[in-house]
Amino acid sequence: MKEFIKVMKALSDPNRVRIVKMLQHRLMCVCELQEALQISQSSVSKHLKILEEAGIVDFRKDGLWVNYYLTDGRQSPYASSLLGNLRHWLEDENEVTDLIKRLPYIRRDEVCKK
Repeated sequence: MKEFIKVMKALSDPNRVRIVKMLQHRLMCVCELQEALQISQSSVSKHLKILEEAGIVDFRKDGLWVNYYLTDGRQSPYASSLLGNLRHWLEDENEVTDLIKRLPYIRRDEVCKK
């Protein structure tokens, strides 16, 4: 039951759902997520930590960059099931479609040097 609650709580925040929807489209670093969501770096990092602990996201270091991506859900059957469904859910929501349309214009070489 604990694992199920952890996954459900991780996806109970709108910004964390937005992060998941963006990571469905590409790897992103904290500064890119910060730019897309227009929230502080520390808030983005806290959201990512919660998603990571629930087995929803993971990260890979690439030199100085830390790239976040969606897991395959192997760590948790609950995360796996929800990630599979989230690929299709919310696709027609204006807020999500607007966010996804902006992704190609959020480039780390521009936003991370601010």
